[in-house]
Amino acid sequence: MEPYRPHEILIEQGEENAAVVRRALAQLPDVPVRIVEREWERHTKLSSEGDPFAAGKRRLLFTRQRAPALHYCPAGTPGLVCCNYLVISLISNCPMDCSYCFLQEYLANNPTLKVCTNVEEVLAAVAAVVDRHPQRHFRVGTGELSDSLALDPLLGFSRNLVPFFAARPNVLLELKTKSDCVDELLYLDPKDRVVVSWSLTPPDIVDSEEHRTAPFAARLEAARRVQAAGYKVGFHLDPLIEYPDWEAGYRETVARMLAAVELRRIAWISLGSLRLTPALRTTIRRRFPHTRVLSGEQVPCIDGKWRTFQALRVHMYRTIRGWIQEAAPQVPLYLCMETAAVWAKVFGHTPACDRDVARVLTGPHLSPPVAG
Repeated sequence: MEPYRPHEILIEQGEENAAVVRRALAQLPDVPVRIVEREWERHTKLSSEGDPFAAGKRRLLFTRQRAPALHYCPAGTPGLVCCNYLVISLISNCPMDCSYCFLQEYLANNPTLKVCTNVEEVLAAVAAVVDRHPQRHFRVGTGELSDSLALDPLLGFSRNLVPFFAARPNVLLELKTKSDCVDELLYLDPKDRVVVSWSLTPPDIVDSEEHRTAPFAARLEAARRVQAAGYKVGFHLDPLIEYPDWEAGYRETVARMLAAVELRRIAWISLGSLRLTPALRTTIRRRFPHTRVLSGEQVPCIDGKWRTFQALRVHMYRTIRGWIQEAAPQVPLYLCMETAAVWAKVFGHTPACDRDVARVLTGPHLSPPVAG
């Protein structure tokens, strides 16, 4: 994939000498730089012309992270089965531009691509939580508000993250990506505490809907490389998109995915339906008028989001689950942001509690994570 190059670099006053700032400036010596005050964006009026969200992606702001270091994944919505996943947000917004991305609504009023300058302080706050509970197991990801690796060649955050989590036997870090930016990882030792995972849709959906991401084949090659370097890998067939040839497309996706890596070194595979708030549906129509992601039949669900109607998405889950389990029955498989009723229809049973889902992903001898 093409390396990210901003149109402008903004640095919060006082953060000029942060290590990540110095690294980025050394790689982008000809990009204009401006020093701004704290909360600069809050006092900056966004243009109503063109596409402010796309423009925000090309404006790179380095700023201190002042929010709590750890928080629960929003998948833990009442009424949905939760896997007790925790997230760290070191970056806000993403250099990629998938047509269905929730960030285009969630960050509509503050779309500047922000990078945390005080990563050591953030990790110290994480350590204060996880080291206080050595008997519990934490599963943590960095891919909620941005792709975990797309900016790694520029920022080098993996150099901070991998050694930190590799040193803690009660934590698993997941780096979730649609990129092929894995070079920084290959010389670090994950000690089996870091999972690198890829979001996958069929190749034709990648090409038409997942703009500025790595091609399908490049993602699989990157997965093969990190697995050879000692990492476990994961895959997220999420969102599942219904389109006229979805069954052939996902059959090819599963076959190529499982053929690309060692099955015994797959940490997990998740399945999740396309899910869109009403406001996001409106934004998608405006920004991507030729998209296929809105062509399927969707209905409002318990959390206020629209999903493929239940009978069809259960059919999709069952079909894809069958292909995966036939080829790789030992790989943990779970649903993301689904009800217990859908779990029962797909797997034949309902998880007794969220703790059961966490055990699928962390092992039966380990307790699920806590936030503090």
